[in-house]
Amino acid sequence: MNDAFQTGLEAATSEPPELLRKAQRFGLVCNQASLDRDFRHAAVLLQQRFPGRLAALFGPQHGLWSTEQDNMIETAHERDPRLGVPVHSLYSETRRPTAQMLDGLDLLVIDLQDVGTRVYTYVWTALYCLEECAKRRLPVLVLDRPNPLGGVAAEGPLLDRRFESFVGLAAIPMRHGLTIGELMQHLNRVHGIGCDLHVETCRFLKRSTLWPQLGRAWVPPSPNLPRVAGAFVYPGQVLLEGTQLSEGRGTTTPFEVFGAPWIDPWRLCDAMAEHELPGVVLRPIAFEPTFQKWQGERCGGAFVHATDPVALRSYRLTATLLRVVRQLWPTHFAWRQPPYEYEATLMPIDILAGGPSLRAFVDGELPWSALDAVTDAPNDWFATCEPDLIYR
Repeated sequence: MNDAFQTGLEAATSEPPELLRKAQRFGLVCNQASLDRDFRHAAVLLQQRFPGRLAALFGPQHGLWSTEQDNMIETAHERDPRLGVPVHSLYSETRRPTAQMLDGLDLLVIDLQDVGTRVYTYVWTALYCLEECAKRRLPVLVLDRPNPLGGVAAEGPLLDRRFESFVGLAAIPMRHGLTIGELMQHLNRVHGIGCDLHVETCRFLKRSTLWPQLGRAWVPPSPNLPRVAGAFVYPGQVLLEGTQLSEGRGTTTPFEVFGAPWIDPWRLCDAMAEHELPGVVLRPIAFEPTFQKWQGERCGGAFVHATDPVALRSYRLTATLLRVVRQLWPTHFAWRQPPYEYEATLMPIDILAGGPSLRAFVDGELPWSALDAVTDAPNDWFATCEPDLIYR
């Protein structure tokens, strides 16, 4: 446990930066995980610290209180009955803050818990905020939070920008190893956005720190990551959204559970045991999703136990898993078809993986020897990000 550790929210409310002290009307991008160590919400803390200055709330995908379970379920605009301010949905008819939403603000504050994975849409909501604020010369303050996966490992090739979508708007790896503050600094620089961006850093945070070492409770940043164990496997297991395999939505442990009615759990786990996959154990299971894929049907599959999160490479795990399933059950395995996350033409697996190479590997168009090329991040990724790194 790290008693000295503080999130950007805690640092900003204990010793407010000048930008926040001088702001007369500011907006806050947040959701249910925007809490301090005592489970107090950022909106309440900032309203108490700066009475009358919090003018608007903005909610990302799944809504301000993470009420919407599935993807592509938009949330409505509303008004917060307790704080008396509008709540603008950034997952509605627009995913960008409009001029009307930003009107009258002199600062936009972002406090979102990311999970270190390119396809997690909160970082793209934040990027859109930077772009729109830059147009209006409106400063942005990111209250930084830890990357639950730490910041010393990256996985997956850079996204091919021909496959950009709302699950990937920049050439970064699937597991990027940055905090949301670092990533926003990186995107602001390499995309030439020109946002007046400020980051309130976490105090006493090291790059190597994993979430359990913080001594903090895990508050689900979205409905289908109820456990931090799910976040550890998410960079790989999220790829299952591009297939007809269940990724465990409709169970109590999404992304830790996967399968389909036609999978023999023991045959699958025996085949996976032939591959060197450190830091993980697959346990044969049966389950029945209560919603989404294979709702109400008994599925065979496996539970993914992240036994050593430091050693685990979940993207490599899932690439191996998909190829094994494709080889064992070639007549049953199928890719999900568009649309997916507002993309109506490109294959969902390709926008998730950031290009076509993973699909080619799983379909056997590339040899097993291509696994490293398909799953490894570029060796110079962190060197590329060096000007934007905050924590050592």
